[in-house]
Amino acid sequence: MGRRRAFDREEALDRALRTFWRHGYEVTSVAELTAVMDIRPPSLYAAFGDKRRLFEEALRRYQETYGAFTARALAEEPTARQAVERILREAAGEYTDPGHPHGCMIISAAVNCGPESSEVEELLRLARESAKAAIRERIERDVAAGLLPPSTDATALATYYAAVIQGMSTQARDGTGRDELELTAALAMRAWP
Repeated sequence: MGRRRAFDREEALDRALRTFWRHGYEVTSVAELTAVMDIRPPSLYAAFGDKRRLFEEALRRYQETYGAFTARALAEEPTARQAVERILREAAGEYTDPGHPHGCMIISAAVNCGPESSEVEELLRLARESAKAAIRERIERDVAAGLLPPSTDATALATYYAAVIQGMSTQARDGTGRDELELTAALAMRAWP
């Protein structure tokens, strides 16, 4: 029978998530993680594997919690336009929420990584591409349903809104407030066909 862990795994994971979100993958050290998680290195390795596996688990948690608004909007709104408008509006709020680091972890956690972190960069790139593909697919459904003109370039439109979302994340990390980001979102919606 194994020894019971002397820490709250979920709380430790949330602390790690916020640290990766705030500082990025590469800059965050195991020593920093164990300090914020209030555990010793052997406990980190026993509970989560290594730093990379801890990051992957933190990323999944982020996608299921703080970053879930994109998938919810795409699933719940009746049109692609309403879904994208909601995504932008909710991004303005989520990216500037004072209760956690600003911006989007998926956008900022591996901005400047060396070759030894290329797998993490690729993991985050794939997550961003997946979100953009989901927006494109929602737009394509509206084109097929006649809700958007047949000439609508779904790929270009999804890329444009992905760029706006990524820019909003960067602006939030730079200190731009919710009101300004909501204005940016409203302005971006004027490009909708």
